[in-house]
Amino acid sequence: MNSGAVAATVHLLRHAAHDRVDRILCGRMEGVALGSAGRAQASRLAARTAPLGLAAVYTSPMQRCRETAGAVARTAGLTPAVEPAFNEIDFGEWTGQSFAALGEDPRWHIWNTQRDQAAPPGGETMRAAQARAVAGVEALLPRHAGQTVAVVSHSDVIKAILAHYLGAPLQSYERFEIGPASLSTLVIWPGGGKVLTMNDLVHDTSCQGRPGSGDAT
Repeated sequence: MNSGAVAATVHLLRHAAHDRVDRILCGRMEGVALGSAGRAQASRLAARTAPLGLAAVYTSPMQRCRETAGAVARTAGLTPAVEPAFNEIDFGEWTGQSFAALGEDPRWHIWNTQRDQAAPPGGETMRAAQARAVAGVEALLPRHAGQTVAVVSHSDVIKAILAHYLGAPLQSYERFEIGPASLSTLVIWPGGGKVLTMNDLVHDTSCQGRPGSGDAT
């Protein structure tokens, strides 16, 4: 970080759990709401973020993210702003399919082993999702230099952002977990940034231990 540069702190929050998590690749399906367990998770996440002094809360357009962001924003006395840059990956033809069915599709294996280049049929590459999400993070700096903000998004999108700031390949997504209602923190400044925390679930240990391979929801 350059001397004199003004940084911003960005808390990347994964949405809380919904009833299809780990069973269905929801992607950009409409109407995927938090379940009762997810609403409780969102409440605990909101309590965790309350002391952070958030200046703004941004969210993916997906309902499960908007509901999570709503809980966090209400606690902070804010109104969440929808930001398409933080939307879920577009999974094209795979949207709404079960992970059991996807396991029979050889293209699913390619997607999960070649994230640097593979794409879902009719969907978006993880590289493209990373580019838009990182651009969304960087766009926060001029608005929030010297402030702390929250971004509510999705597992693989958050992993892609973290991989960028870690200088790691996209395939490294399978080496770390981003659980429901987790908190990961960046500090960004003009021309750079660094990761402070990843998958912090100290506020909600019930979220820990979920498998990551089917968690792009």
